[in-house]
Amino acid sequence: MTQHKPIKKAVFPVAGLGTRFLPATKAIPKELLPIVDRPLIQYAVDEAREAGIEQIIFVTGRGKTAIVEHFDVAFELETTMEERGKDMSVLDPTRATPGDIITVRQQVPLGLGHAIWCARAIVGDDPFAILLPDELMVGEPGCMKQMVEAYDEVGGNLISVLEIPHEDVSSYGVIDPGEEKGSLTEVKGLVEKPPVAEAPSNKIVSGRYILQPEVMGVLKDQGKGAGGEIQLTDAMAKMIGSQPFHAVTFEGNRYDCGSKTGFVEATLALALEREDMGDEVREIARRLLG
Repeated sequence: MTQHKPIKKAVFPVAGLGTRFLPATKAIPKELLPIVDRPLIQYAVDEAREAGIEQIIFVTGRGKTAIVEHFDVAFELETTMEERGKDMSVLDPTRATPGDIITVRQQVPLGLGHAIWCARAIVGDDPFAILLPDELMVGEPGCMKQMVEAYDEVGGNLISVLEIPHEDVSSYGVIDPGEEKGSLTEVKGLVEKPPVAEAPSNKIVSGRYILQPEVMGVLKDQGKGAGGEIQLTDAMAKMIGSQPFHAVTFEGNRYDCGSKTGFVEATLALALEREDMGDEVREIARRLLG
């Protein structure tokens, strides 16, 4: 099997304003809103670490410093907890190894493609992952680990996809599929929000990517696309044909935490799976539903 350069870096675009969750996000980054008792960003970082990623790159904006502080050592908190004999293991995932987290600023909100381009100096000549924290992907193994395993087999560029009812495809970006092999599908094209009758498949792009560093050169010279923003989808589409490009069908559940209803769904679903509260939450749900 061909050896591919390993995926050790991951970019997390976290500069968004979170206006759909106002007023909750007036002073708190939306990425720190909790699903049960873990911030949304923690789920994405844990997913990346499970996949063997060592360097976390946050593309931030104004008012987002609390995200970095979440992964810092909270000396006062930890000292007090230790003195009181509290369980410290709950904080273990929030402590980053020194040098593992790097932040860059996206000063102007010019779109996802622009946010990724802001990390170009840190990505350098290495392939890298992208995780959109709004997309909460729950599976065993996690979505990014499934993708890294596929990358080790085929290399090139990969995106995660989910199969949805064909009548719903017009709300999403979908792939134009080629040859299929297990969970891997060759990507011949990307189509953004196609009419149902014209959709080439029912496999939608779902917020996880592994890309080669050449995408940065494409983004550098790319003009604005849909919504007046620099779109990552446009840059990826230009790379199809010049490098291997595959989709990995994710085996697990995806929750759209960029919407309020998706956020509530994720909270309920994950609470129901918890041994320490699942039965109680299930009883609460039954009572509320009458």
